Amino acid sequence: MNHAAPSRFLGSHEATASTPSPSASALPAAPRQGRDAARVHRQLPPPRAELRVCVIIPAKDEALNLPATLAALAAQTDVHGQPLPAGCFEVIVLANNCTDTTAAVVRQHARLFPQLVLHVAELCLPPARAHVGRARRLLMDEACARLEQVGAPDAIIASTDADTCVAPTWLAAIRAEIAAGADAVGGRIHSEISGDELLPLRRLQTRDTAYRLLCARLESLLDPNCADPWPRHYQHFGASLALTTRAYRQVGGLPEVRFLEDEALCQALRRHDLRVRHSPHVQVLTSARRDGRVEVGLSWQLREWLNMSRQYREPHVECPHQLAALWRVRRDLRACWSRRAGLPSNALAARLGLTLVALQVLVQQAATFGELWESIVATAPGATVALVPLSRALRELPLLIKPAQAAGRATSASQLLVHF
Repeated sequence: MNHAAPSRFLGSHEATASTPSPSASALPAAPRQGRDAARVHRQLPPPRAELRVCVIIPAKDEALNLPATLAALAAQTDVHGQPLPAGCFEVIVLANNCTDTTAAVVRQHARLFPQLVLHVAELCLPPARAHVGRARRLLMDEACARLEQVGAPDAIIASTDADTCVAPTWLAAIRAEIAAGADAVGGRIHSEISGDELLPLRRLQTRDTAYRLLCARLESLLDPNCADPWPRHYQHFGASLALTTRAYRQVGGLPEVRFLEDEALCQALRRHDLRVRHSPHVQVLTSARRDGRVEVGLSWQLREWLNMSRQYREPHVECPHQLAALWRVRRDLRACWSRRAGLPSNALAARLGLTLVALQVLVQQAATFGELWESIVATAPGATVALVPLSRALRELPLLIKPAQAAGRATSASQLLVHF
């Protein structure tokens, strides 16, 4: 499965010095047809008229993991524990470049779970296109076309992974967030690291999670987002990611990059000022394997952390003080943008390390605030954030977080982890 270069497990702002990044020149293109897309399409039956959600799963040699994944999807309920209406959602698995019985397992489970509308397509992609970005793009394009074919106004494309078990109310919670106004929903992704020999790895993962959640809390206080209010988390990855067909078309589809394709999609959504919700009600459990199927994913991150723990090295993360300053600038710039009355001030430009003229040019060139902020992060000297040891960041974050309005005390990492 599944973070500047944003790490797959970091939030919208985080960076690590060692995290690979997708090609910066890879921009989303409009969903399109092609030989691979046609081969996938021919293997699938027409969509049912009652279809409202299409769940897509790219799978490469996942015969062992898929049974639990499919069983979790077959057990989906509404918020009251009642089964979802038959046919309101379907699951499409793309068995790409498999050397095991992945496709046969899917067909077997289609018979085991007759209430689950389950399809599988098989594909062998050439080496240059044999990556998760291509596989997930093909699936999302097909899902979008199928949902548009039935003309559902509230249609949703939902993504998960073949080693992931979604919560029973996963789809119901996604639909509730979309109904409340979200264009896209990132779910909270949990993984369980077991075994005494992996205790240092589990401890490091817990500390990293605390850092991400504390950053999310600080960000929500300094630059509140009405489309993504607190409580929220920081993840928007392929193991639990959903968006409307309208949003998918608006951004031109999933960027086809070799890895971090989900992060690239979220960047495109923000660039278009679409509403991305990091919902604590949308939950999945994914495997903590370290031999993943993608170049950069959770397995890659776990291997990095395990090597660090064995070498007694500490991860470095973005400096909380500099992040706080950057979020304050973003808040003030957004206020200026929304008013559309007058241009940014010299003081605001100076905080970004830009001249007023340079900032004004960026403002005038941008069609959306997301586009403006993306340009600033890429070019403004004041948008650069240094890396600091994780232990230092964990000490500093609670001191930066405002006392809770009601309780009059700072939010602690342990309090955050209880809720997430």
